[in-house]
Amino acid sequence: MKKIALSAVIAAVTLMSGCASILNDKVQKVNVASSNGKPITGNVDGATFTAPGVVSLTRAKAAKIIYVETEGCAKQTVVDNSVDPKFFINVLTGGAIGSTTDYATEKMWKYSDNVVISCQ
Repeated sequence: MKKIALSAVIAAVTLMSGCASILNDKVQKVNVASSNGKPITGNVDGATFTAPGVVSLTRAKAAKIIYVETEGCAKQTVVDNSVDPKFFINVLTGGAIGSTTDYATEKMWKYSDNVVISCQ
């Protein structure tokens, strides 16, 4: 009886969790640099950063806007999001429950690994 209950709990947890929700962190590390190779400062999601460097972007179903304060550089750069391929694996293996979890947690989204800010 205990084995059946344990098996049922394991099956429920497996079916209710999304693949991207398990494998992806809530934030994604993105490399940010300027087109001219010089240092820049800015902010994204209210967090200040200095580049070149790694910036943490919180996964969301909306694109991110990087605001740059450095003179001679584009004041705003849009970082588009896309669906992480892990989500599609989950659609095939986890069905509606797993994919709904991925969507609800917003961990199904990803951003480009490298962002270049246009500067003169």
